[in-house]
Amino acid sequence: MTVLELGAWTAHTVDAGHLWLDGGSMFGSVPKPLWNRTNPADERNRIRLAMRCWLLRGHGRTVLVDDGLGDKFTDKLRDIYRVEAEPSLEHSLAALGVKPGDVTDVVLTHLHFDHAGGSTRRGANGLEPTFPNARWYVQRRNWENAHAPNLRERASYMPENYDALEAAGVLTQWDGPLEPWPGFEVIPADGHTRGLQMVRVSGGGQAAYYVSDLIPTAAHVRIPFVMGYDVAAIETMAEKHALLTRAAGERAWVVLEHDPEVAMGRIAADGEDFTWLERVPATGHPLPGVAAR
Repeated sequence: MTVLELGAWTAHTVDAGHLWLDGGSMFGSVPKPLWNRTNPADERNRIRLAMRCWLLRGHGRTVLVDDGLGDKFTDKLRDIYRVEAEPSLEHSLAALGVKPGDVTDVVLTHLHFDHAGGSTRRGANGLEPTFPNARWYVQRRNWENAHAPNLRERASYMPENYDALEAAGVLTQWDGPLEPWPGFEVIPADGHTRGLQMVRVSGGGQAAYYVSDLIPTAAHVRIPFVMGYDVAAIETMAEKHALLTRAAGERAWVVLEHDPEVAMGRIAADGEDFTWLERVPATGHPLPGVAAR
């Protein structure tokens, strides 16, 4: 896991296991000979992806951004997605001394199963929130989209992952950009799915962006590298360009949710595109301002 000090915030990347998704779907119109170099496919054309959440502690809060797949998948789905359950989110949080009851807030970038599945668990009386003292936050547009999904996205939205949050009265729906806590900014986007939200945290002269599925892997820093899963590729490209332009200007860190090897890095403009200035491996040697543990 990697650590960033951002003023009053301490940010840790937190592993929640891995899954394998279809490589062609992850890279859309990009030819396989290009993406297979950096993200090699298995015999079923699937590529390995991390589920890397983000834990932020500061201002009296313990905030988790996304919570992975959870443990409710059937054996059939575990096989389809080649799920690697370890390290689990619970074990990764425990390694940082964080118990489920310590989490005060969970910001969900969106409600697709690999981002929100860990929100609920099976208890003695049915589905219940995983973190007993937390409040969850999602964009209203994504909540509405999840409850009336188009045919293309229907398999990605699973009500068992989030309806229990509303039933328990622990869900807040946000409308557009906002700053819920000092130095914590929410940035909406709509190209991947309607109502995606990304997170920017700043302090101490540094900033970091948790970019969710706008830039799922290090290879997707290229503007034309857009997922086939995205509902609007042109919107994704424009949103990616705007965010990376801002991040490059700030020399900010870009935290990657799905890359199995690269946890974060800094980027620079490269003509009309972008490239990596430096990358921090998921496990490896510290760089200035970053600790890898």
